[in-house]
Amino acid sequence: MVIKRLLAGIGFGGASVETSLDSSVTVPGGSLRGTVVIEGGDVEQQVEQLTVGLQARVETEVGDHEVNSDMEFHRVRLGEGVALVPGQRFQVPFELFVPWETPITAHRGRHLHHMNLGVNTRLHVANAVDPGDLDPVGIEPLPAQAAILDSLFSLGFTFKHADLERGRIAQTRQRLPFYQEIEFHAPSRYRGLNELELSLVTDEHGVDVVLELDKKPGLLFSEGRDTFHRFAVNHHDGAGRDWTGHLHQWIDSLAGRRDLF
Repeated sequence: MVIKRLLAGIGFGGASVETSLDSSVTVPGGSLRGTVVIEGGDVEQQVEQLTVGLQARVETEVGDHEVNSDMEFHRVRLGEGVALVPGQRFQVPFELFVPWETPITAHRGRHLHHMNLGVNTRLHVANAVDPGDLDPVGIEPLPAQAAILDSLFSLGFTFKHADLERGRIAQTRQRLPFYQEIEFHAPSRYRGLNELELSLVTDEHGVDVVLELDKKPGLLFSEGRDTFHRFAVNHHDGAGRDWTGHLHQWIDSLAGRRDLF
């Protein structure tokens, strides 16, 4: 995908910036490679700094409301201190590391609804900063993450939507100031369950899997039971494993079919 924009409107003298990615799909812990092309405009300008980074749409609770805002969570400097004369053209190749904790945006070729994440290129010129445009990227799950998702789908859960929430999940390896929640509609086999929420907190060693059940009210058989479940797996052991039995046993013990009389 290529984004090209003119910067004259904010005093950049008609310069243009074009960002192209070799591939717009990667995984947590991977990288994105591409090229930034800067072309001079009508007047000479001093390029103070050129950066590329990752940006995502994050929800923040403000009182009893939720506010969406764009949040940068990784940025690197590509260059600085270059005079850009009219008609001059620079090509700057780059490789951007994708943090292990980067939220996933797709699974098995399907985009996760509500996820908005991409590469943002910013040019700092003449004491001004181009706010940049978002070049969308797809973050596919790592094998251990995919194994958890595949097992939930095999149990009959259907994807609802995903979002990023500002805050922290206690007792996890979380480092970023936000976390991802992937929400699923529950199948009818779990009579006491409305929805399930999944968070996958990842680093170079493994994944913390955090699940929360949204149970239907008024069902006596599930009262007083913990609706959170968390466990950790390393990348090697978690990859390719069928988690269906483990997840079913826990979910069914809280929200499965029960004969009340």
